[in-house]
Amino acid sequence: MASLKELIAQKEALELEIERTQQSNRADAIAKVRALMDEYGLTTADLSVKRGPKPGAKPGARSGSKVPAKYRNSVTGDSWSGRGLQPNWLKAALASGRKLSDFAV
Repeated sequence: MASLKELIAQKEALELEIERTQQSNRADAIAKVRALMDEYGLTTADLSVKRGPKPGAKPGARSGSKVPAKYRNSVTGDSWSGRGLQPNWLKAALASGRKLSDFAV
């Protein structure tokens, strides 16, 4: 059985080897990317170009766009677009007898 010192030395040697291998793999990947960029005449600006909609997306649909509020609590200023689950403030108000139309914007 190896002593604690020997195991620690082995661990340090392995960590050093892992670091060297990661650096080598990274350098190889960078070289491949540069070669492809040279081959196709690409620049770093080409890599940051926004692409069109995802395949299967509905035309005109924008993901992540804000929807205007349809309901607002005039006291607190909280609002809800009418999409998704009702917020707790609206559930509580409806449970107390108020109507959804009371909060329409």
